[in-house]
Amino acid sequence: MAETGKLAFELVSPEQLVVSENAEMVVCPGTLGEFGVLYRHAPMISALQPGVVAVSYQGREPDQRYFVAGGFAEVTGDRCTVLAEHPIEVSSIDRGEVEQALKNAREDLDDAKTEREAQTARREIAVNEAKLRVLDR
Repeated sequence: MAETGKLAFELVSPEQLVVSENAEMVVCPGTLGEFGVLYRHAPMISALQPGVVAVSYQGREPDQRYFVAGGFAEVTGDRCTVLAEHPIEVSSIDRGEVEQALKNAREDLDDAKTEREAQTARREIAVNEAKLRVLDR
């Protein structure tokens, strides 16, 4: 349970619980745009696009930033749970690896023989381009 005035925040991937802390504010990359969550936020569920989940423990400036490839956020008055695809701390993203993955995904798209292969490659391109945008901020 969150302390008064704080939001119980959990970031969960299919493999593990990544973070479980009380936070002042969480900002999520919703599919309709970024949204911030504070204590007593109206209940909602939102799909997430590739981007950054920013967590502030004291005040409004983010203390931790996690890149997510997508997922969902569930918000209640005192809780924000992010179910994320491939969450990774922004500080641990390797630009060289991302650039190589982007190159590989573009080659996969060029070589795709089915619509499913092309769709998978386009998704990888979008995720890696989003990672590069985060690194360029």
